Amino acid sequence: MKKLYKAILKDIKKHDTIIIHRHTNPDGDAMGSQIGLSLILKKNFPNKEIYVVGDTNKRVDFIGQMDEIADEKYQNALVIICDVAVSSMISDDRYKLASKVWIIDHHKNTSDIEGASLIINSHAAAACEVVADMAFKLKLHVTKGAAEALYTGLITDSGRFQYSDTTPKTLMIGACLMDIGINVQAIYDKLYVETLESKKLKATFTERMKVTDKNVAYLINTKEDLEKYNVDFNTASRGMVNIMAGIEGINIWCNFTYNPQNEKVICEFRSRGMSIVDIAKKYGGGGHDQACGATIDSFDMIPSLLADFDNRMEEYLNETNS
Repeated sequence: MKKLYKAILKDIKKHDTIIIHRHTNPDGDAMGSQIGLSLILKKNFPNKEIYVVGDTNKRVDFIGQMDEIADEKYQNALVIICDVAVSSMISDDRYKLASKVWIIDHHKNTSDIEGASLIINSHAAAACEVVADMAFKLKLHVTKGAAEALYTGLITDSGRFQYSDTTPKTLMIGACLMDIGINVQAIYDKLYVETLESKKLKATFTERMKVTDKNVAYLINTKEDLEKYNVDFNTASRGMVNIMAGIEGINIWCNFTYNPQNEKVICEFRSRGMSIVDIAKKYGGGGHDQACGATIDSFDMIPSLLADFDNRMEEYLNETNS
């Protein structure tokens, strides 16, 4: 990896303008790696123009705000894309206007971005882990603000260091970021302390949860449901998927939510004790072994998806009982 880190550093030094992208519907890791990297570069290269672009998610917008820039800024610019390697998922397709593109990711998807240089570490729990590792190995100064952004992405994508892709190195990176002097409790409060109304809403959605014959839990959130409960897409999608987590006997849970922006159905898949990312890839998606997703054209495809997850549950039960 260090050879690749040196190569991207060389390109950073060559370009006067650097624009950082990430995936749409950003989570903590997408925003954290994007903002964290931008703050590191601004501190270490104060004479360069550095921008962050993309859509927003109010659940994690405390990490930082996006810039609005003209197309002309991309002329002779370096683009760095964080936490995604698939073109269809990149927020703001103007990355194609840049003279050079680098990708920093940790997912197992194969990149389809022609001509891009890649730093992909599928053993890392988060893109923030890769960005932090790069900064430390290159001996770049990591500011407190950058460390806070990177730690936020590290804990959200690792499930607070609970998911199976958390390694000793993940914890070591987290410790190094903490050592910079960040307020860990403040980050946890921003992420996990919620209003009474939010708790009640989760209780309502929990009541709506259904379970298949093989104990795969799932939620279906239609356009009418979003209107009925007065919730936005992100709240109903990623905001509700883990209300089904931690239930005895349920090792796979799914959330299917209508997205008014593209009129498609966004699928969030989670599991405990087994990998399900291959099923996500079957439907054009991807992600982590136990936390992944896909986009489907309609709710009509849900029975097929649930059948695949039922089969995976049956395989899992047969293996554990043998």
